[in-house]
Amino acid sequence: RKRKAKRLKQAKDEAEVEISKFKAEKERQFKEYEARHMGSKEDIAAKIEAETRQKMNEMNQLVAQHKKAVIEKLLTLVYDIDPQVHRNFRPAQ
Repeated sequence: RKRKAKRLKQAKDEAEVEISKFKAEKERQFKEYEARHMGSKEDIAAKIEAETRQKMNEMNQLVAQHKKAVIEKLLTLVYDIDPQVHRNFRPAQ
């Protein structure tokens, strides 16, 4: 019995070592794949930051281009009032 228990414990320990080696190898392979196909996290963050700045600049330019026309349109809508009697209005008799 003692030999069997000792052998089981030894097999369990060997399996744990093998699992940890396998896990480390797969983790290393994944890191290599990630670096090869996606670049580093800093590169990705820098790319996103640059794209965001570019889009913000484009939006600011569009706002500057259309600002005057939008303000004029709003002022026209506010100032040009055409009063009309509502279609459901019934004059008092």
